[in-house]
Amino acid sequence: MYQIVSFASFFLLATACQSTDSAPPQKELTSNLHVEKKLPATDTTAPEPAALPPYSGLIYEKKEILSAAPGTKSVLFNAKGSRLYAMNLEGMSIYEFDQASRKVTHEFKFAPTRGTGWDYVKEKPIPSYEEKPVEACLSHDDKWLWVSLHNAEGIVPIRVDDPLANNTTDTLAGIRRKKIRLLGADKKLVDSFYVPLIETGKTPKVVARTADSKHLLVSNWHSYNVSILETDETRYPYAKVVATVPVSAIPRGIAVDDSQQRSYVAIMGGASLAVIDHKTWKIDTTLAVASNPRHVVMDTSGHLFVSYNRLAKVACLDAATGKTLFSIGTHAQPRTIMLSKNHRFLFVTCYSSDYVEVLKITDKGFENIASLPCKGHPVGVDIFEDADKLEAWVCSYSNGSIQVFSFRKTR
Repeated sequence: MYQIVSFASFFLLATACQSTDSAPPQKELTSNLHVEKKLPATDTTAPEPAALPPYSGLIYEKKEILSAAPGTKSVLFNAKGSRLYAMNLEGMSIYEFDQASRKVTHEFKFAPTRGTGWDYVKEKPIPSYEEKPVEACLSHDDKWLWVSLHNAEGIVPIRVDDPLANNTTDTLAGIRRKKIRLLGADKKLVDSFYVPLIETGKTPKVVARTADSKHLLVSNWHSYNVSILETDETRYPYAKVVATVPVSAIPRGIAVDDSQQRSYVAIMGGASLAVIDHKTWKIDTTLAVASNPRHVVMDTSGHLFVSYNRLAKVACLDAATGKTLFSIGTHAQPRTIMLSKNHRFLFVTCYSSDYVEVLKITDKGFENIASLPCKGHPVGVDIFEDADKLEAWVCSYSNGSIQVFSFRKTR
């Protein structure tokens, strides 16, 4: 049973997520599948922006709509940008897309087991399923995908560089396992295997990692804490919780600052950012910010960018002090935000208003260069770039699609 929280916190819950997390397993919506030739793992810690030619502008060109699965919650590119992973919360699966062809190459389909979910509208527990992927991060040169499961109180590691390597007989007393069916491009079964469930807290959301892949941070919505895990890819179950950091209210977004050995956690149920010291794995300080911060990202010059879900705005903050340097209004319910590789553009998904905002970042403020309609309640976004173009891949929660917005770079 979930812990009781204040009326104010539940009000934020209702505005933060419109879904009821009650859908049973559904038939997947997919098309044009093919088998991808396996690519070598790439280094997720490489400084990608330096590899791209400089550019100063973006010109919107087109939108493509790809079929995905029910209730896609987040999307994540590998470092090279060749593959994108879509976490399908209601579909209880993960799609692996090939960026170039726009086709699904693999599906990791969870076997459903009964669990307890949460109705964010009625603010009460409901019968549901445990295996509902929310967010994820890649580690160890893109070998491992760490996925939070909404109702399982933990995360699971999946080998994605070599999916067949997941088929192991390793077990450990006290560690629960989750069954996954690996489907190929033709939707036929390739293999089935079990992955360990590493328990973190109630309703895990964001999973982040340090640059060296030695530690993971997981924000646990209903537990009011952040789990710190130490990874070991050579030993089952590949990670263990080494610290639990209590926070004042519901946590969600996490930005890791490896240069200063600290992380910033958006306290969505309040009005602050909790700053965690990596040397002690304790809260070093708390930065007061505006109400209901959801997502937070960081550039390389000491600036934080925060989306304020209920206030419908995005702000740039000084990471040392938490001071707001500038802000801008957005369409209703800004959710995930993502920086371009050169850190000069910010992409914002606006959930209930069905828009994607594209903001240019200047020394003095934000400039809105595009407000693009995006049906189906857009929630997650990640970016592919090459020398000449930028693509924002946006997943929409309610219509089972991924919309790809393409831009031409100008210099």
